Amino acid sequence: MAEHRPIRSFVLRQGRVSNAQHRAHAELMPKYGISFEKKLLDLQSTFGRSAPTFLEIGFGMGETTAAIARENPGHDYLAGEVHTPGVGSLLKQLDELELTNVRVIQHDVVEVLQHMLPPECLDGVHIFFPDPWPKKRHHKRRLIQSEFIALLCRHLKPGGHIHAATDWKDYAEQMLGVLSNEPPLINTAAGFALRPEHRPLTKFEQRGLRLGYEVWDLVFRKK
Repeated sequence: MAEHRPIRSFVLRQGRVSNAQHRAHAELMPKYGISFEKKLLDLQSTFGRSAPTFLEIGFGMGETTAAIARENPGHDYLAGEVHTPGVGSLLKQLDELELTNVRVIQHDVVEVLQHMLPPECLDGVHIFFPDPWPKKRHHKRRLIQSEFIALLCRHLKPGGHIHAATDWKDYAEQMLGVLSNEPPLINTAAGFALRPEHRPLTKFEQRGLRLGYEVWDLVFRKK
């Protein structure tokens, strides 16, 4: 019998870490970082207050997460990413912008969900431009699969949302199918959604739109 492949939120790749990113990672993780532990996280103690809390999954170089946190100081954001260049980049932005409503965890978010987050603790989850794994034989590595969405739903409050975005049409269609088939979720749109104001355009996305590329947003809420 073939061994069951556990879901993971990433595939670790080597990437160059700049001097500034390395310095930010070393100096600022003690201030903004959370260590992975197999025990439940007290979000109120972590952020020093009680506020709507959102999970940012795979934040890349962090520009979107930093922008969202800056525009929504009344919300708290738990940002998960495994790649050191991106973690260092976000930490640097948090420090420069003097943001206090973001905490960073450099670990597989699947294990974070399984071991650290209490049930129904999240007001929203953002999954912006996850790795599309464009080759058909690699589609099984895509993050948006039914098992993962079911795991997310256990941690969403009633009324909480999952907001995903991609610039790969076939992945967008797969996302729509997976999210539509998850019983606790309802689509907020008739198919794909217009980009909500809370998702800022990245430089990469702006360039793609100028070249005629499309982006698909999906926003589903928990019943």
